[in-house]
Amino acid sequence: MPDDETQTPTLNRGPAARTSHDPREPRLPVPDVAPAPWLLRLIAVGLVLAALNLRPAITSLGALLEEVRDGLHMSGSVAGVLTSVPPLCFAAFGVMAPRLARRFGAGTVVCAGMAAIAAGLVIRPYIGSTAGFLAASALALMGIAVSNILMPVIVKRWFPDRVGTMTGLYSMALALGTALAAAVTVPLTGAIGGWQSGLAVWAVLAALAVLPWIVLVRDRTPAPERSSATSSHAPAADRSGTGAGTARAADARPAEGAALRITRSRTAWGLACFFGLQATAAYITMGWMPQIFRDAGVSAGTAGVLLAVTMAMGVPLAFVIPRVASRLQQQGPIVVALGLCGLIGYGGLYLAPAAGAWVWAVLLGVANCAFPLALTMIGMRARTGAGVVRLSAFAQSTGYLLSIPGPLLVGVLYQHSGGWGLPIALMAGLMIPQMAAGILAGRDRTIEDEC
Repeated sequence: MPDDETQTPTLNRGPAARTSHDPREPRLPVPDVAPAPWLLRLIAVGLVLAALNLRPAITSLGALLEEVRDGLHMSGSVAGVLTSVPPLCFAAFGVMAPRLARRFGAGTVVCAGMAAIAAGLVIRPYIGSTAGFLAASALALMGIAVSNILMPVIVKRWFPDRVGTMTGLYSMALALGTALAAAVTVPLTGAIGGWQSGLAVWAVLAALAVLPWIVLVRDRTPAPERSSATSSHAPAADRSGTGAGTARAADARPAEGAALRITRSRTAWGLACFFGLQATAAYITMGWMPQIFRDAGVSAGTAGVLLAVTMAMGVPLAFVIPRVASRLQQQGPIVVALGLCGLIGYGGLYLAPAAGAWVWAVLLGVANCAFPLALTMIGMRARTGAGVVRLSAFAQSTGYLLSIPGPLLVGVLYQHSGGWGLPIALMAGLMIPQMAAGILAGRDRTIEDEC
């Protein structure tokens, strides 16, 4: 697998450059000339600021969920609905991102996404009703959903020679924003007064993130085209004199067939279930873990820091796990190791939530690193670029839909059982099918072979 850092920019400098495109890969637009260094620096700043805003709307709410429930007179079941809104919005609005990017340009959509996040965050604490709070949260999450999908597109569009570096940069910023909001929301609330201000203050960071993207509002370069269009590049590649065009076009054909019958692939379903179950665990953790610790006698500020520790584990492990996984033919052992960390962490929450709080937070943070593993396996379970695109869309959209009931069910069980015994048992129980689905998805095979 070629190193991302060794790739060179593909600039349109003449016919020879245009004929070097691999028809197996989704076609990416590139600038006609090398962009100015100041513009690249501005886009890099924009990527970091955008990534910082992709999770605070969720983790800041988790840290203040008790205050929000009391202030809006929410029941446990309604609070469960609130914690299920993120995956619902990601599934519903994420599919709109490619179409919007093709029409308006990826930079424009990300700019609008940051503005939607800022508007939703500043409106929801002061709207005064549960329905309004949910609607404003959905507005912010819509901005997160489309921006999240388009981050890789922006990286490949403007940094084709530094894909690995820039992806790692915005991944670290995403994890940092997640942990930062969890850690400082409660202290900020105490300093500036009231849970409304503690939630609304994160709109400032989102508004700041709008500024770099204004430069790209007029950039109407479309998002990557669908794989069906790549066949038109085969003759051009063949004209290079290598004969590679015909071979590559033939290699691309299985991807097209697999795309039409991807639901027949056991590996695709295994990946979708694995992605959905890890997302379920992640959103339950972000939405409910601070409340579990607070009900066990841990202070609100410490509970927020514990959530921050859990989220911060993703910073180093997001680099380590994909590298290890890519060297293994089967990723089942990593799936099992992460699952066992989750089972131990949930067992600790059940038996001694306050006494071992820091240990359980770390273990659950390790278990939540199933997310970068799932993304790595998506790239390994298809032979062609077109297959990866199709598999990614299927696994993530299906997975987010599967994750919607989890946080809601936890809220219902918490309200009707009067404690955390049953909800924690549910969380631990879901780790078993997650490990089974991950082992199925981690087998050394591709969707093209199965379809």
